Amino acid sequence: MQNKHQKANKALVNHERIHLRQQLELLIIPFYLLYILNYLVNLIRFRNHYLAYFNIRFEREAYANENDLGYLSRRKLFSWFRYHSQMT
Repeated sequence: MQNKHQKANKALVNHERIHLRQQLELLIIPFYLLYILNYLVNLIRFRNHYLAYFNIRFEREAYANENDLGYLSRRKLFSWFRYHSQMT
């Protein structure tokens, strides 16, 4: 995090911790490969960067739970898998 404001933003820190957990369970490199693949498939599907990004499964899980500071203590392995793209 680049500044004190970002470090103090508990939701942002939790969002990034969710991504860290996702990366660790996929052994890092597969996480990035799946992330990029999911983005590209979404980009073809939605033809819009914004919708493609926000419909990445990993982002959907992180955004859906970033305000729940206890989420990581209850989170099951590969929880990101159940977050499907939505037409919005």
